[in-house]
Amino acid sequence: MASNDTKRAGKAAAGEGFSAAEKAAMKERAKELKTAARADKDRAVGEAEVLAKIAEMAEPDRSLARRIHELVLAAAPELWPKTWYSMPAYARAGKVVCFFQSGAKFGTRYSSLGFSDQAALDDGDLWPTAYAIKALGPAEIARITALVRKASGLPPSAGG
Repeated sequence: MASNDTKRAGKAAAGEGFSAAEKAAMKERAKELKTAARADKDRAVGEAEVLAKIAEMAEPDRSLARRIHELVLAAAPELWPKTWYSMPAYARAGKVVCFFQSGAKFGTRYSSLGFSDQAALDDGDLWPTAYAIKALGPAEIARITALVRKASGLPPSAGG
């Protein structure tokens, strides 16, 4: 009978098991869960975590994430910053409403702003839950502001 080490080695060789990146993500998520309760009670804790994650990003994602952070907090100040699977996220009553996903972290050609099922974006039987972001001009800023306000249950802002 094969030993447990032999079985594990066989699974790894067959492409089963977790990659180094997956293992690192699991460790990061476990750490994040430990601090989540503090972040849900103290906005400053969540804000510090989000800003630290943004600071770790490479450009241009760092600049995009920083600007998205500012836009979300200005559009819906009742949303609290927190990290969610190592991404900057914004929550209401501890539940994530929207989040920024770095393109570089996930090996995609663009970053995105995503919305969870907690977001009030329902529009009939089909609606988008994520938006690709390559650059932020006035039109994109207005669209993001309107989306975040709607997602958080706020009326559109004046002029938007």
